[in-house]
Amino acid sequence: MEINKFNKVKLKESGLKIAIVLPHFNSKLGNKLLKNAKKELISNNIDKNNIQIFFIAGALELPYACKKIIQRHKPDAIIALGVVIKGETLHFDLVSKYSHYGLMKVQLEMDTPISFGIICANTIDQAKKRVSKNGLNKGKEAAIAALMQTKI
Repeated sequence: MEINKFNKVKLKESGLKIAIVLPHFNSKLGNKLLKNAKKELISNNIDKNNIQIFFIAGALELPYACKKIIQRHKPDAIIALGVVIKGETLHFDLVSKYSHYGLMKVQLEMDTPISFGIICANTIDQAKKRVSKNGLNKGKEAAIAALMQTKI
């Protein structure tokens, strides 16, 4: 399902606190995800002062970081971003699987929605298409998914 077609969530409540977590790994592409997610949050009436951004080492560190952010900062939702590009080893499969599994487990245990905005691509070109604001714009999509979860 492509969430982009929803465009705006149209929040009635603008005091939401949103955390965005981004690994440093593949930061050039990751920063595009971040920019697009932040832009979408602001366009949906989230005060820029209520958006906290946390930088971490890599995608495997996301579950632990999200758990600590929930405990310490109590956001209404978290947007977990990142870019994992397939290489020649099993590392890609492990990072993709366990970062996803870990985030799912944390959000259920901590009762805080975590939007999965991690691009798991076979090539750099695929990743570029997914982070581009003129492409699939997965940063925007992750922001919309997080906001939709706050309305449940």
